[in-house]
Amino acid sequence: MRQQAISLAGFTTWKVGGVAKNLAEPDSLDALRQLLEEHRQVGKALQIIGAGSNLLISDAGLPGLVICTRRLQGAQLDSNSGVVEALAGEPLPSLARRAAKAGLGGLEWSVGIPGTVGGAVVMNAGAQGGCIAERLLTATVIDPKGGDAFVINNKDLAYNYRHSCLQAENWIVLSARFQLQIGEDPSLISARTSANLHSRTSTQPYHLPSCGSVFRNPEPQKAGRIIEALGLKGYCIGAAAVSDLHANFIVNNGGATAAHIDALIKYVQIEVNKAHGIWLHPEVIRLGSFTELAGGGLK
Repeated sequence: MRQQAISLAGFTTWKVGGVAKNLAEPDSLDALRQLLEEHRQVGKALQIIGAGSNLLISDAGLPGLVICTRRLQGAQLDSNSGVVEALAGEPLPSLARRAAKAGLGGLEWSVGIPGTVGGAVVMNAGAQGGCIAERLLTATVIDPKGGDAFVINNKDLAYNYRHSCLQAENWIVLSARFQLQIGEDPSLISARTSANLHSRTSTQPYHLPSCGSVFRNPEPQKAGRIIEALGLKGYCIGAAAVSDLHANFIVNNGGATAAHIDALIKYVQIEVNKAHGIWLHPEVIRLGSFTELAGGGLK
């Protein structure tokens, strides 16, 4: 369950990141609670990660204990009521497909998001016009500092575009309950789900490591269109590049470091701000320490 000096590059979809001094992957809620109890007695740094699909972890790695929840998988779907209960580590794509086969609609948009339920609840993940906030009933969370798990309702999560109050709290999502649409033809829902996946994979660079969309859209404008209009597609710093396929993606062309990606994010922000007076806010969360990278980019 516990490992020492483990590279975190394999725990992020960007395939970058330094070493975790200690890493644990609990496969049950009881195991997670035990880890938290043991760690409270030690009192060192603690970081929770899921599928790593919206994380940029420093090349310097992370101190203390890193707990990865991606093995906390499992979901129960009630086709009569439309209520779905899923553990924090359940992958969104598999949950979307299971829901479709059960004739439950409302998660078709999530099939192309390489994240987990827990991360989606925290970030209010969304795509193609849908988002978690529209379907979430409650989330069960726990404070790593102590106390029992408790349930928090959708209305108390302060949901907004790619935002929830959980981003400011240290609570850990254990599971979530969703209300989906009942009475639909499973074949039709499955077809919509597959169509959504095809739309994403044909217009976004899923063949290379990335975190998905890097920047939040400055509504009503789209970040990708703004970046593309500035001619930044293909712009590189090290082996990190603005995707030629979708300008709101930064891809790892092989051998990129977290510092390369971080520098490219900042470069795009500065260029957009100079041209339009807009500051693009990243969806991605940085973990660990980052320093300025010497040198510029290469077209």
